[in-house]
Amino acid sequence: MGSGSAQLAPVALRGYDGGTMIEARTDEDVVVRMADGENLIAKLTALSADSALVVCGIGMLREIELGYWNGDRYEKRRYESPVELVSLQGTIARLGDGRAAHVHACVAARDGTTMGGHLFAGTVHNTAEIGLRLPPGIALERVEEDSGLTGLRPRAT
Repeated sequence: MGSGSAQLAPVALRGYDGGTMIEARTDEDVVVRMADGENLIAKLTALSADSALVVCGIGMLREIELGYWNGDRYEKRRYESPVELVSLQGTIARLGDGRAAHVHACVAARDGTTMGGHLFAGTVHNTAEIGLRLPPGIALERVEEDSGLTGLRPRAT
């Protein structure tokens, strides 16, 4: 991971009750532990990171919405029951005056069945652990495209 100095958010870890997200960061990396009930997408976009690569994510989610782009639109599927978050990857980029998280997830049901796709929504169930890379010298922006998608526009800064 990066060589910057680590800064741990002011949270007492001893006896941690899972109440709020814990965040640790360096100049190039961010690791977060999200707590039960937190909105995963909202928490990702609320991080003070305009350009980030979501390199890994594990834990559990519930009330998820996955999508499959069929070339014209997203076909969405909703799952209410808790699932294991097996894998999470994507980007966080500027979109207009805000940020957009474009993440794909693979999740596993209790019986081991896996499903995946674009993650539109997900509530953390118990915990989620996510690693992000802050690419030095690269800005990530998204712009609306004729296809209806928001395309990534990486550029050197």
